[in-house]
Amino acid sequence: MEHPDLDTTVIDARLAAAKEASYLLARATTAEKDAALERIAGLLRDRTAEIIAANALDLATGRESGLSTGLLDRLALDERRIGALADAVLEVIALTDPIGETVSGRSLPNGVRIDQVRVPLGVVGAIYEARPNVTIDIAVLALKSGNAVVLRGGSAAEQTNRVLVGVLRDALGAAGLPADGVQTVDDFGRAGARHLMQARDYVDVLIPRGSAGLIRAVVDEAKVPVIETGAGVVHMFLDESAREDWAVELVHNAKTQRPSVCNALETLLVHRAAAPRLLPAVLDRLEASGVTIHADERVRTLRPEALPVTDEDWATEHMSLDLSVGIVDSIDDALAHIRRYSTKHTESIVTNDLGNAERFLNEVDAAAVMVNASTRFTDGAEFGFGAEVGISTQKLHARGPMGLPELTSTKWIVRGAGHVRA
Repeated sequence: MEHPDLDTTVIDARLAAAKEASYLLARATTAEKDAALERIAGLLRDRTAEIIAANALDLATGRESGLSTGLLDRLALDERRIGALADAVLEVIALTDPIGETVSGRSLPNGVRIDQVRVPLGVVGAIYEARPNVTIDIAVLALKSGNAVVLRGGSAAEQTNRVLVGVLRDALGAAGLPADGVQTVDDFGRAGARHLMQARDYVDVLIPRGSAGLIRAVVDEAKVPVIETGAGVVHMFLDESAREDWAVELVHNAKTQRPSVCNALETLLVHRAAAPRLLPAVLDRLEASGVTIHADERVRTLRPEALPVTDEDWATEHMSLDLSVGIVDSIDDALAHIRRYSTKHTESIVTNDLGNAERFLNEVDAAAVMVNASTRFTDGAEFGFGAEVGISTQKLHARGPMGLPELTSTKWIVRGAGHVRA
């Protein structure tokens, strides 16, 4: 929905209210913030039927508009997923509040005491698409770390997000914290999103989550500092020494456990010496689960019915039961392929060779690098962060799954007793 005649005074009033709320949230106690989170979890359970009804409207609209299977899966909420969201909120309550933590500190020779302590970022803007769980995840982590949040959840989840934002604001108000600590610009459409991206007077940091196109658009258009989260063109390399049972299970889990998410496997590379031994069982297991194989010429000598892989396939985050598969001559070739096509999200090697494992860990440039583990582990909950803001693929401030500490900055506190600089 476009708003070419957007009245910026209206949207700025919301952003200004979020800014004012951020000052109150910055000084809220841990007990006050945890009480609000407990109310959020309770209201999610109490309003499950309302949330599911709103979500059904979004799903129906999505199907009519041709939304992909992967995006429909991300969009969908049911009783189980809402229960999991509520559980994740309670897990955040149990996490240590980072605000006020001393990162480093010392006394100077002249007696001046300096300490670096964690403080909230302020107002966190979030732009995402077809992911109503992100509405809760980002807001809860922002609130626990003393930040206000402004949400742009996209038209695909408009009905669901309206209810979820209501839950968040009602819970804050009931807990005695400012409801304006959670704002949305969804009703202003794309024009509202663009205004959010450029609202440097009100918004301290912007976090995009979604497709490569959405993230690229935010990075290109934003004037507010951006923490870039990335699409997941995720690789797994089976080297010459890989165990067959591990290869079969790890590839299958990484691809099929939930194919629509960013840490799902998209490209499988296999050492040429291991391909005849490993690929038949690996591909049999995948195909039995409905995976479509896009293979290079060498793989197709073993599996002629596979679709030919294209350069576009190698660079694609399928978010579906599609997998690109190739045979490489060496670990060097595997590393070169990953360097060319990786989005620097998650990469994994399956190996019994300690040297290859260490080389892969040291040479692959990604937010998460794994040995003999499914790529599906790159997740804030799996890493023990509770909910997650997103998975940062950049190298500044935050990298990998973003939890509470990544929603803080620091400031230096200096305590003296009449000290002057000589």
